[in-house]
Amino acid sequence: MKYTTIKEHHLYNKAFQKGVRWSGRLVSVFILRDYAAKRLMLANPEKKYYNRFGVSVTKKVGGAVQRSRVKRILRAGYRAVELELKTGYLVVLTPRPGILEAKSTDVERELRRGFARLEMFRTDKR
Repeated sequence: MKYTTIKEHHLYNKAFQKGVRWSGRLVSVFILRDYAAKRLMLANPEKKYYNRFGVSVTKKVGGAVQRSRVKRILRAGYRAVELELKTGYLVVLTPRPGILEAKSTDVERELRRGFARLEMFRTDKR
């Protein structure tokens, strides 16, 4: 499954303000239905819905090296579960304190728990 990144700042704000939130020990997940999903599906050559994905890491996490590492860990964790998720959503991940000591498998386990709580896993086995 393909995802594209969220590039517009206003989409992050919408996800933070209107989206459904789940917070775990290492990561917070924000989910919002993507209202442009139909338009993007029609523009996609494969004619499939997909998620738009974003990572928001603040300077509270640390310096540039630490923030880049956290982004890599979050992207790796999301990549491991993305094929099992429903499509047509904005997905924003933000790290929580303590993520610098975590591995991508820890983040993946926590993302699975969060997406299950938010009922984002597909019920059909396509």
